[in-house]
Amino acid sequence: MSLALPAPFQTRMQSQLGEAYSAFTDALDQPSPTSIRVNRAKMPLPTSLPQVPWTETGFYLSVRPSFTLDPMFHGGAYYVQEASSMFLEQALKQSVDLSEPLAVLDLCGAPGGKSTHIASLLSEESLLVANEVIKPRANILAENIQKWGSGNVVVTNNDPSHIGKLIGFFDVMVVDAPCSGEGMFRKDPDAMNEWSEANVKLCSERQRRILMDVWDALKPGGVLIYSTCTYNLEENEENLAWLAQQQDAETITLDLSPDWGITETELEGMHGYRFYPHRTQGEGFFLAAVRKTEGEEARTFKKSKRPFLVLASKQEKALVQGWLKEPKNWELVKHKETLRALPHAWMLELEQLYENLRVVYGGIEVAEVMKNNAKPLPALALSQHVSEDAFPRAEVDLATALKFLHREDVVLENSANGWVLVQFNGVALGWGKKLQNRVNNHYPKEWRIRMSLDEALKPENVGGLFTLGSTIE
Repeated sequence: MSLALPAPFQTRMQSQLGEAYSAFTDALDQPSPTSIRVNRAKMPLPTSLPQVPWTETGFYLSVRPSFTLDPMFHGGAYYVQEASSMFLEQALKQSVDLSEPLAVLDLCGAPGGKSTHIASLLSEESLLVANEVIKPRANILAENIQKWGSGNVVVTNNDPSHIGKLIGFFDVMVVDAPCSGEGMFRKDPDAMNEWSEANVKLCSERQRRILMDVWDALKPGGVLIYSTCTYNLEENEENLAWLAQQQDAETITLDLSPDWGITETELEGMHGYRFYPHRTQGEGFFLAAVRKTEGEEARTFKKSKRPFLVLASKQEKALVQGWLKEPKNWELVKHKETLRALPHAWMLELEQLYENLRVVYGGIEVAEVMKNNAKPLPALALSQHVSEDAFPRAEVDLATALKFLHREDVVLENSANGWVLVQFNGVALGWGKKLQNRVNNHYPKEWRIRMSLDEALKPENVGGLFTLGSTIE
């Protein structure tokens, strides 16, 4: 069945694409591709899946499975992400030195696709601030960041104007701006139903305001990567040309492989990169990169006399000794009962973030401390930095893993009493506490699988459940 595209949208796209318009509409009548991006810190790359060509870790699936029923997904071994948006990897690799310690902002971070992608590309010595203006979405972002397990990420819940006050703070800013969503029409019918020419204009004006609000937070010489999932010029090329008129910004051109099928555009000297579904295996997308040529430098951060971040005591640190790899890289701070590990090298900058922004989550939540006892927290279980030999591990089968994620009682064979790291295919899922005759399930209530497992776990269905681990040869 053909999509009933809005008439003004059809007219504009016919003008924009010319003879290619019919191929474009034919592509919109095809199923939306399903793609995932693998967390190499948690699992090897699959060898039996076709690769998304502009990223090293993206792969296409032939069908869309129930990801809810794959423990690897809950363990942060991969992220379900639209293939076109993974082009961010090329923009970053070609415009900045990713081996350097960088301060990076993902301004519109939820639900976490680009934030987790950036986190995987940055060096461990870098710092990522993943922001989301809408509070419930910021909480979802924080969950996905914890599951990815990078550790050098802070999740904030702020308006762009608040972040703009951090003068010259960031080496790189990624602005995946809220848009009219034309590139998602076949994937999300609501986007098509809500579309109007007036909304396109509204989105364009909002995007310009966002860019101006955060511009001062970018260092001179820093890189801004701007993207949308829409096709029109108003929200894409025209916004970049407008930015160059308002600010000291120069375009960054990217090298493309002809095989990728990406359309390069140029308006008033500003280059952009478009993804059309009839030319690339993905949804509609636009990306451009610019360099800030002039501006105010960041002030030097000094140690506060009354720091917002309170360091843990020697006794508190002793309770979690040996829990983290490379403990010298982390500073343990305590807030209420929670011990949190923050990147040692960034403590002066982190102090500024915690004082000036609403921080939803930061670093690694290591433990809850009560009366000389330390209870390990979910983020530690999922962290890429938990020490290999700090806790016993219990490898479980698919049925047990799903029961654990459903927060049901499980049996862990051959485990000593105490805290046990439950894992599936070598990927950690969370904590169980083994007592004499039972196991207490400490998987977070708010993360648990809510779908009924009765049908999924019938013997005749278990063999057909998708798990990405089965694609590794």
